Amino acid sequence: MHAESKRSGIEPFHVMDVWKAAAQRRRTHGDVLSLAAGQPSTPAPAPVLAAMRDALDSELFGYTETLGILELREEIARYHRAESGIDVDAEDVVVTTGSSGAFTLLFLAAFDVGDTVVVARPGYPAYRNTLAALGCEVVELDCGPQTRYQPTVAMLDALERPPAGLIVASPANPTGTVIDPDELAALARWCDDHGTLLVSDEIYHGIEFGRGAEFGEPRTSCAWQTSRQSVVVGSVSKYFSMTGWRLGWMLVPEHLTRPLQRLASNMTVCPPSVSQYAAVAAFGEESRAELDAHVERYAANRALLLEGLPQLGITKLAPADGAFYVYADIAHLTDDSVRWCADLLTRTGVALAPGIDFDTARGNHTVRLSFAGATDDIVQALDRLS
Repeated sequence: MHAESKRSGIEPFHVMDVWKAAAQRRRTHGDVLSLAAGQPSTPAPAPVLAAMRDALDSELFGYTETLGILELREEIARYHRAESGIDVDAEDVVVTTGSSGAFTLLFLAAFDVGDTVVVARPGYPAYRNTLAALGCEVVELDCGPQTRYQPTVAMLDALERPPAGLIVASPANPTGTVIDPDELAALARWCDDHGTLLVSDEIYHGIEFGRGAEFGEPRTSCAWQTSRQSVVVGSVSKYFSMTGWRLGWMLVPEHLTRPLQRLASNMTVCPPSVSQYAAVAAFGEESRAELDAHVERYAANRALLLEGLPQLGITKLAPADGAFYVYADIAHLTDDSVRWCADLLTRTGVALAPGIDFDTARGNHTVRLSFAGATDDIVQALDRLS
């Protein structure tokens, strides 16, 4: 029997085991309240579903251009111009098979085996694990409450040498924190000055809370507002409520477009065509109104958790500026978050994500709670947790 490759020996995404256990519990007990899933509990916007039905009657759904159909790339460019005031057109956009596909393609196009890439800890595990599988050296910056769980220029200055890449996320998974616009601009300038590729994960844009958000003023900023040498990653998964449609995109500097095209044409040919044709409708006013209503529900759910968890003695919470997560320290309850979450599911039917996915140093005593579901689920979950 042929042995498995060394690159496949990366850490699993532990939350997927929670999903599996929750599905089993749902079959046997029917009482699961899942605060583990990092996805909306709502379908795609009505205009998207209508566009898909129309496309079923009118489109062949064969291969498309490798970088995405022009209509979708134009809509994405228009979206960024409106949201961030940046100069972007369809030629700057690369459509991908989810943001996961974007990261894999980008890492292959931009980094070689042995290159050093810096990520924040806590952070999304797929950055670290995908880079490791591709032979890159991953350096984790310890980002705690003193920096609002985000990397800083001072941390980069303290490195022995400039890395090939830096990945930032704002709003971030699992903490929900947003990088201050001035700090993001400073990180972008540092990367430009040191020959480091800044990769800005902005897939949670549109889901923001706190100062200014209630007045319709986004608190998040875009890396391209400072540097067009950076790469911006977007997705229809989170704000747009289309996780399973597997559609993401990148804004890329010109020198990376052709390498990405070469890789994508060989690895995926093109993103899913049905998702592309339907997603054109995701950026219109009717869709955005529906999606903004979801964000209002997230805000209500967030408030319930931020008020309810401290009443249960869970007081160490990351600032939930955006996305739909509360990241909590439960060191007073456990030093094994995987086992604690498994026991919690068995005893109460409440599913949470163990922090070990997101923090290789301290994740054994942290958990992530998603508030993307129904408000009544949050209320019931708090009651069971109590």
